[in-house]
Amino acid sequence: MDQHITNSSKFPKVVIVGGGFGGIELAKRLKNKEVEILMLDRHNYHTFQPLLYQVATGGLEADSIAFPLRKIFKNQKNFTFRVTEVDSIDPSAKIVNTSIGKITYDYLVLATGSDTNFFGQKEVEHFSMAMKTIPEALNLRSMILQNLEEALIEGDPVRKASLLNFVVVGGGPTGVELSGALAELKKHILPEDYPELSVKDVNVYLIEGSDELLGAMSDEASAKSKQFLQEMGVKVLTNIRVLGYDGDVIKLSNEQAIPTKNVLWSAGVKGAIPGGFPPETIARGNRIVVDEFNRVAAQPRIFAIGDVAAQITPDTPNGLPGVAPVAIQQGKHLAKNILRFMNNEQPEPFKYSNQGSMATVGRNKAVVDIGKIRFQGIFAWFVWMFVHLMSLVGFRNKVVTFVNWVWSYFSYDRGTRLIIRRFNRESMTEDPSAK
Repeated sequence: MDQHITNSSKFPKVVIVGGGFGGIELAKRLKNKEVEILMLDRHNYHTFQPLLYQVATGGLEADSIAFPLRKIFKNQKNFTFRVTEVDSIDPSAKIVNTSIGKITYDYLVLATGSDTNFFGQKEVEHFSMAMKTIPEALNLRSMILQNLEEALIEGDPVRKASLLNFVVVGGGPTGVELSGALAELKKHILPEDYPELSVKDVNVYLIEGSDELLGAMSDEASAKSKQFLQEMGVKVLTNIRVLGYDGDVIKLSNEQAIPTKNVLWSAGVKGAIPGGFPPETIARGNRIVVDEFNRVAAQPRIFAIGDVAAQITPDTPNGLPGVAPVAIQQGKHLAKNILRFMNNEQPEPFKYSNQGSMATVGRNKAVVDIGKIRFQGIFAWFVWMFVHLMSLVGFRNKVVTFVNWVWSYFSYDRGTRLIIRRFNRESMTEDPSAK
Protein backbone atom coordinates (compact mmCIF):
# COMPACT_ATOMS: atom_id res chain seq x y z
CA MET A 1 0.00 0.00 0.00
CA ASP A 2 1.63 3.24 -1.12
CA GLN A 3 0.13 6.34 0.42
CA HIS A 4 1.51 9.68 1.45
CA ILE A 5 -0.57 10.94 4.36
CA THR A 6 -0.02 14.68 4.77
CA ASN A 7 -1.57 17.33 6.97
CA SER A 8 -4.67 18.92 5.44
CA SER A 9 -5.37 20.98 8.57
CA LYS A 10 -4.25 24.54 9.19
CA PHE A 11 -3.00 23.43 12.62
CA PRO A 12 0.34 21.69 13.37
CA LYS A 13 0.22 17.92 13.14
CA VAL A 14 1.33 15.90 16.16
CA VAL A 15 1.98 12.24 15.35
CA ILE A 16 2.00 9.92 18.38
CA VAL A 17 3.45 6.45 17.85
CA GLY A 18 2.02 4.12 20.47
CA GLY A 19 -1.30 3.86 22.31
CA GLY A 20 0.11 3.02 25.73
CA PHE A 21 -0.14 4.97 28.97
CA GLY A 22 2.04 7.87 27.80
CA GLY A 23 0.55 8.23 24.33
CA ILE A 24 -3.02 8.25 25.67
CA GLU A 25 -2.31 10.90 28.31
CA LEU A 26 -0.53 13.11 25.77
CA ALA A 27 -3.43 12.91 23.30
CA LYS A 28 -6.01 13.59 26.02
CA ARG A 29 -4.17 16.71 27.19
CA LEU A 30 -4.15 18.10 23.64
CA LYS A 31 -7.93 17.91 23.35
CA ASN A 32 -9.49 21.16 22.11
CA LYS A 33 -6.03 22.60 21.39
CA GLU A 34 -5.01 24.02 18.03
CA VAL A 35 -3.29 20.85 16.87
CA GLU A 36 -4.20 17.83 14.76
CA ILE A 37 -3.38 14.52 16.47
CA LEU A 38 -2.66 11.30 14.58
CA MET A 39 -2.01 8.23 16.74
CA LEU A 40 -0.40 5.14 15.22
CA ASP A 41 -0.36 1.67 16.81
CA ARG A 42 -0.10 -1.89 15.57
CA HIS A 43 -3.18 -2.78 17.66
CA ASN A 44 -6.50 -0.95 17.80
CA TYR A 45 -6.63 -1.19 21.58
CA HIS A 46 -4.83 -0.06 24.70
CA THR A 47 -3.41 -2.85 26.89
CA PHE A 48 -3.26 -2.59 30.68
CA GLN A 49 0.03 -4.45 30.92
CA PRO A 50 0.24 -4.79 34.74
CA LEU A 51 -2.56 -7.39 34.60
CA LEU A 52 -1.29 -9.42 31.64
CA TYR A 53 -0.14 -12.14 34.01
CA GLN A 54 -3.76 -12.67 35.11
CA VAL A 55 -4.79 -13.25 31.50
CA ALA A 56 -1.91 -15.71 31.12
CA THR A 57 -2.94 -17.70 34.21
CA GLY A 58 -6.70 -17.69 33.58
CA GLY A 59 -7.72 -15.07 36.13
CA LEU A 60 -9.10 -12.59 33.60
CA GLU A 61 -10.20 -12.59 29.99
CA ALA A 62 -8.22 -10.47 27.55
CA ASP A 63 -11.02 -7.98 26.93
CA SER A 64 -11.03 -7.11 30.65
CA ILE A 65 -7.65 -5.38 30.33
CA ALA A 66 -7.95 -4.02 26.78
CA PHE A 67 -9.91 -1.01 25.56
CA PRO A 68 -10.46 0.25 21.97
CA LEU A 69 -8.35 3.33 21.30
CA ARG A 70 -10.98 4.91 19.09
CA LYS A 71 -13.52 4.57 21.90
CA ILE A 72 -11.23 6.39 24.33
CA PHE A 73 -11.13 9.40 21.99
CA LYS A 74 -14.60 9.17 20.43
CA ASN A 75 -15.50 12.72 21.55
CA GLN A 76 -12.15 14.29 20.63
CA LYS A 77 -12.54 16.02 17.27
CA ASN A 78 -8.86 16.75 16.70
CA PHE A 79 -7.90 13.06 17.05
CA THR A 80 -7.38 10.46 14.31
CA PHE A 81 -6.16 6.89 14.67
CA ARG A 82 -4.59 4.40 12.25
CA VAL A 83 -3.59 0.75 12.73
CA THR A 84 -0.12 0.33 11.24
CA GLU A 85 3.42 -0.86 11.83
CA VAL A 86 6.05 1.90 12.00
CA ASP A 87 9.21 0.90 10.15
CA SER A 88 11.48 3.93 10.36
CA ILE A 89 11.73 7.69 10.82
CA ASP A 90 13.18 10.21 8.34
CA PRO A 91 13.83 13.30 10.49
CA SER A 92 15.22 15.42 7.65
CA ALA A 93 11.99 15.07 5.66
CA LYS A 94 9.73 14.89 8.76
CA ILE A 95 8.31 11.58 7.57
CA VAL A 96 7.29 8.41 9.37
CA ASN A 97 7.57 5.32 7.14
CA THR A 98 4.76 2.88 7.97
CA SER A 99 3.06 -0.20 6.55
CA ILE A 100 0.25 2.05 5.23
CA GLY A 101 2.55 4.59 3.62
CA LYS A 102 4.56 7.71 4.42
CA ILE A 103 3.14 10.01 7.09
CA THR A 104 4.32 13.59 7.54
CA TYR A 105 4.49 15.34 10.89
CA ASP A 106 5.20 18.69 12.48
CA TYR A 107 5.90 17.15 15.89
CA LEU A 108 6.62 13.47 16.44
CA VAL A 109 6.27 11.66 19.78
CA LEU A 110 7.56 8.12 20.22
CA ALA A 111 5.62 6.30 22.93
CA THR A 112 6.36 2.84 21.60
CA GLY A 113 7.05 1.15 24.93
CA SER A 114 9.32 -1.85 25.27
CA ASP A 115 9.88 -5.39 24.06
CA THR A 116 11.22 -8.43 25.90
CA ASN A 117 15.00 -8.48 26.18
CA PHE A 118 16.61 -11.90 25.80
CA PHE A 119 20.13 -10.42 25.95
CA GLY A 120 21.18 -12.00 22.67
CA GLN A 121 20.28 -15.58 23.65
CA LYS A 122 18.59 -16.64 20.41
CA GLU A 123 17.87 -20.21 21.48
CA VAL A 124 16.27 -19.02 24.72
CA GLU A 125 14.26 -16.46 22.76
CA HIS A 126 12.95 -19.18 20.45
CA PHE A 127 11.92 -21.71 23.08
CA SER A 128 10.80 -19.56 26.03
CA MET A 129 7.62 -17.53 26.40
CA ALA A 130 7.46 -13.76 26.75
CA MET A 131 4.49 -11.80 28.07
CA LYS A 132 4.43 -8.21 26.82
CA THR A 133 1.26 -8.29 24.72
CA ILE A 134 -2.22 -9.80 24.88
CA PRO A 135 -1.48 -12.33 22.08
CA GLU A 136 1.61 -13.46 24.02
CA ALA A 137 -0.42 -13.79 27.25
CA LEU A 138 -3.05 -15.87 25.43
CA ASN A 139 -0.31 -18.06 23.92
CA LEU A 140 1.12 -18.55 27.39
CA ARG A 141 -2.28 -19.52 28.81
CA SER A 142 -2.82 -22.04 26.01
CA MET A 143 0.66 -23.50 26.47
CA ILE A 144 0.18 -23.98 30.22
CA LEU A 145 -3.19 -25.68 29.79
CA GLN A 146 -2.06 -27.79 26.83
CA ASN A 147 0.94 -29.06 28.78
CA LEU A 148 -1.25 -29.99 31.75
CA GLU A 149 -3.57 -31.89 29.41
CA GLU A 150 -0.62 -33.68 27.82
CA ALA A 151 0.80 -34.58 31.23
CA LEU A 152 -2.37 -36.58 31.95
CA ILE A 153 -1.58 -39.04 29.17
CA GLU A 154 2.23 -38.95 29.16
CA GLY A 155 3.80 -42.26 30.14
CA ASP A 156 7.47 -41.23 30.11
CA PRO A 157 8.28 -39.93 33.64
CA VAL A 158 11.03 -37.57 32.40
CA ARG A 159 8.82 -35.96 29.80
CA LYS A 160 5.94 -35.80 32.26
CA ALA A 161 8.17 -33.96 34.73
CA SER A 162 9.14 -31.47 32.03
CA LEU A 163 5.46 -30.77 31.35
CA LEU A 164 4.81 -30.10 35.05
CA ASN A 165 7.87 -27.95 35.83
CA PHE A 166 7.24 -24.21 35.44
CA VAL A 167 10.30 -21.93 35.37
CA VAL A 168 9.87 -18.16 35.59
CA VAL A 169 13.03 -16.21 34.75
CA GLY A 170 13.31 -12.72 36.24
CA GLY A 171 12.51 -11.59 39.78
CA GLY A 172 10.98 -8.20 39.00
CA PRO A 173 7.28 -7.41 39.57
CA THR A 174 6.15 -9.46 36.53
CA GLY A 175 8.17 -12.52 37.55
CA VAL A 176 7.05 -12.35 41.17
CA GLU A 177 3.39 -11.90 40.26
CA LEU A 178 3.48 -14.64 37.62
CA SER A 179 5.18 -17.09 40.01
CA GLY A 180 2.60 -16.38 42.69
CA ALA A 181 -0.28 -16.87 40.26
CA LEU A 182 1.16 -20.22 39.11
CA ALA A 183 1.56 -21.33 42.73
CA GLU A 184 -2.10 -20.50 43.41
CA LEU A 185 -3.11 -22.31 40.22
CA LYS A 186 -1.23 -25.36 41.51
CA LYS A 187 -2.81 -25.21 44.97
CA HIS A 188 -6.43 -24.36 44.20
CA ILE A 189 -7.15 -25.33 40.57
CA LEU A 190 -5.12 -28.44 39.79
CA PRO A 191 -6.71 -30.64 42.50
CA GLU A 192 -10.16 -29.76 41.12
CA ASP A 193 -9.52 -29.79 37.37
CA TYR A 194 -6.80 -32.44 37.23
CA PRO A 195 -7.37 -34.89 40.11
CA GLU A 196 -5.33 -37.53 38.21
CA LEU A 197 -2.21 -35.37 38.63
CA SER A 198 -0.30 -35.23 41.91
CA VAL A 199 0.23 -31.67 43.10
CA LYS A 200 3.59 -32.81 44.47
CA ASP A 201 4.77 -33.41 40.89
CA VAL A 202 4.11 -29.79 39.90
CA ASN A 203 6.99 -27.39 40.60
CA VAL A 204 7.25 -23.63 40.20
CA TYR A 205 10.74 -22.12 40.03
CA LEU A 206 11.67 -18.42 40.05
CA ILE A 207 15.16 -17.65 38.75
CA GLU A 208 16.75 -14.26 39.49
CA GLY A 209 20.25 -13.22 38.45
CA SER A 210 20.84 -10.77 41.31
CA ASP A 211 20.79 -11.47 45.03
CA GLU A 212 17.24 -10.22 45.68
CA LEU A 213 13.76 -10.07 44.20
CA LEU A 214 12.07 -6.76 43.31
CA GLY A 215 15.44 -5.02 43.14
CA ALA A 216 13.87 -1.61 42.48
CA MET A 217 11.85 -1.77 45.71
CA SER A 218 12.89 -1.67 49.37
CA ASP A 219 14.80 -4.41 51.19
CA GLU A 220 11.66 -5.10 53.22
CA ALA A 221 9.59 -5.64 50.06
CA SER A 222 12.27 -7.87 48.58
CA ALA A 223 12.60 -10.06 51.65
CA LYS A 224 8.85 -10.30 52.25
CA SER A 225 8.03 -11.18 48.64
CA LYS A 226 10.61 -13.98 48.78
CA GLN A 227 9.13 -15.23 52.04
CA PHE A 228 5.59 -15.15 50.62
CA LEU A 229 6.63 -17.10 47.52
CA GLN A 230 8.50 -19.74 49.48
CA GLU A 231 5.52 -20.20 51.79
CA MET A 232 3.41 -20.76 48.65
CA GLY A 233 5.79 -23.50 47.51
CA VAL A 234 7.76 -21.56 44.88
CA LYS A 235 11.42 -22.56 44.64
CA VAL A 236 13.22 -19.19 44.57
CA LEU A 237 16.77 -19.28 43.18
CA THR A 238 18.73 -16.01 43.42
CA ASN A 239 22.20 -15.16 42.10
CA ILE A 240 21.54 -17.69 39.33
CA ARG A 241 21.79 -17.02 35.59
CA VAL A 242 20.30 -18.94 32.69
CA LEU A 243 23.01 -20.43 30.48
CA GLY A 244 20.73 -21.97 27.88
CA TYR A 245 17.38 -23.54 27.08
CA ASP A 246 16.78 -25.97 24.23
CA GLY A 247 13.03 -26.47 24.69
CA ASP A 248 13.49 -29.52 26.94
CA VAL A 249 16.05 -28.59 29.62
CA ILE A 250 17.01 -25.22 31.08
CA LYS A 251 20.64 -25.00 32.21
CA LEU A 252 21.57 -22.70 35.09
CA SER A 253 24.85 -21.18 36.27
CA ASN A 254 24.81 -23.28 39.46
CA GLU A 255 25.17 -26.39 37.22
CA GLN A 256 21.54 -27.30 37.79
CA ALA A 257 19.51 -28.57 34.82
CA ILE A 258 15.72 -28.54 35.08
CA PRO A 259 13.64 -30.53 32.59
CA THR A 260 10.82 -28.23 31.54
CA LYS A 261 8.51 -27.38 28.67
CA ASN A 262 7.42 -24.19 30.44
CA VAL A 263 9.98 -21.37 30.57
CA LEU A 264 8.37 -17.97 31.12
CA TRP A 265 10.81 -15.13 30.45
CA SER A 266 10.46 -11.82 32.32
CA ALA A 267 14.14 -11.10 32.91
CA GLY A 268 14.45 -7.82 31.03
CA VAL A 269 13.06 -5.29 28.61
CA LYS A 270 14.43 -3.14 25.82
CA GLY A 271 13.02 -0.11 24.08
CA ALA A 272 10.96 -0.68 20.93
CA ILE A 273 12.68 1.76 18.58
CA PRO A 274 11.87 2.20 14.87
CA GLY A 275 14.76 2.63 12.44
CA GLY A 276 16.29 5.98 11.60
CA PHE A 277 18.03 6.88 14.86
CA PRO A 278 21.84 7.12 14.89
CA PRO A 279 23.66 4.84 17.40
CA GLU A 280 24.83 7.79 19.52
CA THR A 281 21.21 8.56 20.46
CA ILE A 282 20.61 5.05 21.81
CA ALA A 283 21.38 4.30 25.47
CA ARG A 284 21.63 1.08 27.43
CA GLY A 285 18.52 -1.07 27.12
CA ASN A 286 17.91 0.17 23.56
CA ARG A 287 16.32 3.39 24.83
CA ILE A 288 16.41 6.79 23.10
CA VAL A 289 18.36 9.46 24.97
CA VAL A 290 16.21 12.54 25.65
CA ASP A 291 16.84 15.84 27.40
CA GLU A 292 14.92 17.33 30.32
CA PHE A 293 12.09 18.22 27.92
CA ASN A 294 11.85 14.62 26.58
CA ARG A 295 13.32 15.90 23.32
CA VAL A 296 15.58 13.66 21.24
CA ALA A 297 19.11 15.02 20.83
CA ALA A 298 19.56 17.26 17.76
CA GLN A 299 15.90 16.70 16.82
CA PRO A 300 13.84 19.69 18.07
CA ARG A 301 10.59 18.26 16.66
CA ILE A 302 10.98 14.65 17.90
CA PHE A 303 10.21 13.51 21.46
CA ALA A 304 10.19 10.19 23.32
CA ILE A 305 8.31 9.25 26.48
CA GLY A 306 7.78 6.16 28.61
CA ASP A 307 9.78 2.93 28.41
CA VAL A 308 11.45 3.89 25.12
CA ALA A 309 12.96 7.09 26.56
CA ALA A 310 16.15 7.39 28.63
CA GLN A 311 16.19 10.68 30.52
CA ILE A 312 19.67 10.46 32.02
CA THR A 313 20.61 12.81 34.87
CA PRO A 314 23.09 12.64 37.79
CA ASP A 315 20.22 11.35 39.95
CA THR A 316 19.06 8.83 37.32
CA PRO A 317 22.22 7.58 35.53
CA ASN A 318 20.28 4.69 34.01
CA GLY A 319 17.22 6.75 33.15
CA LEU A 320 13.83 6.71 34.82
CA PRO A 321 12.18 3.35 35.65
CA GLY A 322 10.06 1.72 32.97
CA VAL A 323 6.76 1.92 34.85
CA ALA A 324 3.35 3.31 33.92
CA PRO A 325 3.46 6.39 36.25
CA VAL A 326 6.58 7.68 34.45
CA ALA A 327 4.91 7.43 31.04
CA ILE A 328 1.67 9.00 32.32
CA GLN A 329 3.45 11.96 33.91
CA GLN A 330 5.66 12.48 30.86
CA GLY A 331 2.63 12.41 28.56
CA LYS A 332 0.82 15.05 30.61
CA HIS A 333 3.90 17.25 30.84
CA LEU A 334 4.88 16.95 27.18
CA ALA A 335 1.43 18.12 26.08
CA LYS A 336 2.10 21.44 27.83
CA ASN A 337 5.60 21.70 26.42
CA ILE A 338 4.53 21.02 22.83
CA LEU A 339 2.12 23.93 23.10
CA ARG A 340 4.93 26.05 24.51
CA PHE A 341 7.23 25.07 21.62
CA MET A 342 4.48 25.97 19.14
CA ASN A 343 4.11 29.41 20.73
CA ASN A 344 7.90 29.98 20.94
CA GLU A 345 7.70 29.94 24.73
CA GLN A 346 10.28 28.50 27.12
CA PRO A 347 9.48 24.83 27.93
CA GLU A 348 9.59 23.47 31.47
CA PRO A 349 11.85 20.55 32.41
CA PHE A 350 10.18 17.30 33.38
CA LYS A 351 10.53 16.11 36.97
CA TYR A 352 9.26 12.68 37.93
CA SER A 353 7.18 12.44 41.09
CA ASN A 354 7.68 8.94 42.48
CA GLN A 355 4.35 7.97 44.00
CA GLY A 356 5.51 4.54 45.14
CA SER A 357 5.88 0.95 43.96
CA MET A 358 3.88 -2.18 44.61
CA ALA A 359 3.65 -5.82 43.63
CA THR A 360 1.23 -8.61 44.45
CA VAL A 361 2.40 -12.10 45.27
CA GLY A 362 -0.91 -13.85 45.75
CA ARG A 363 -4.13 -13.93 47.70
CA ASN A 364 -3.84 -11.54 50.69
CA LYS A 365 -0.13 -11.11 49.90
CA ALA A 366 1.41 -7.96 48.43
CA VAL A 367 4.19 -5.46 49.10
CA VAL A 368 3.88 -1.67 48.88
CA ASP A 369 6.51 1.10 49.11
CA ILE A 370 5.24 4.68 49.28
CA GLY A 371 8.13 6.97 50.11
CA LYS A 372 9.41 5.90 53.50
CA ILE A 373 6.18 4.05 54.24
CA ARG A 374 6.47 0.32 53.63
CA PHE A 375 3.88 -2.32 54.37
CA GLN A 376 3.14 -5.88 53.35
CA GLY A 377 0.39 -8.44 53.65
CA ILE A 378 -3.38 -8.25 53.32
CA PHE A 379 -3.70 -4.45 53.58
CA ALA A 380 -1.02 -4.02 50.91
CA TRP A 381 -2.97 -6.50 48.77
CA PHE A 382 -6.17 -4.44 49.03
CA VAL A 383 -4.22 -1.26 48.19
CA TRP A 384 -2.71 -3.00 45.15
CA MET A 385 -6.15 -4.13 43.97
CA PHE A 386 -7.72 -0.69 44.43
CA VAL A 387 -4.93 1.14 42.58
CA HIS A 388 -4.96 -1.28 39.65
CA LEU A 389 -8.74 -1.35 39.45
CA MET A 390 -8.96 2.44 39.31
CA SER A 391 -6.18 2.58 36.70
CA LEU A 392 -8.04 0.39 34.21
CA VAL A 393 -9.43 2.21 31.18
CA GLY A 394 -13.22 2.01 30.82
CA PHE A 395 -16.03 1.57 33.34
CA ARG A 396 -16.96 -1.85 31.96
CA ASN A 397 -13.42 -3.14 32.41
CA LYS A 398 -13.40 -1.95 36.02
CA VAL A 399 -16.71 -3.69 36.76
CA VAL A 400 -15.81 -6.96 34.99
CA THR A 401 -12.41 -7.13 36.67
CA PHE A 402 -13.88 -6.36 40.10
CA VAL A 403 -16.54 -9.06 39.72
CA ASN A 404 -13.90 -11.57 38.60
CA TRP A 405 -11.69 -10.74 41.56
CA VAL A 406 -14.56 -11.02 44.06
CA TRP A 407 -15.64 -14.36 42.59
CA SER A 408 -12.07 -15.69 42.65
CA TYR A 409 -11.54 -14.51 46.23
CA PHE A 410 -14.53 -16.34 47.66
CA SER A 411 -14.51 -19.38 45.38
CA TYR A 412 -10.72 -19.89 45.03
CA ASP A 413 -11.48 -20.33 41.33
CA ARG A 414 -10.14 -18.89 38.09
CA GLY A 415 -12.91 -18.91 35.54
CA THR A 416 -11.14 -18.54 32.18
CA ARG A 417 -9.18 -21.76 31.79
CA LEU A 418 -9.98 -21.98 28.11
CA ILE A 419 -7.80 -23.12 25.22
CA ILE A 420 -9.39 -20.83 22.64
CA ARG A 421 -6.67 -21.42 20.09
CA ARG A 422 -4.00 -24.09 20.33
CA PHE A 423 -0.51 -22.74 20.75
CA ASN A 424 2.14 -24.09 18.37
CA ARG A 425 5.59 -22.64 18.83
CA GLU A 426 6.83 -23.85 15.46
CA SER A 427 4.10 -21.97 13.63
CA MET A 428 5.50 -18.75 15.08
CA THR A 429 9.11 -19.16 14.00
CA GLU A 430 11.08 -22.10 12.69
CA ASP A 431 14.58 -20.76 12.97
CA PRO A 432 15.67 -19.10 16.23
CA SER A 433 18.50 -17.34 14.42
CA ALA A 434 16.01 -15.67 12.09
CA LYS A 435 14.32 -13.68 14.83
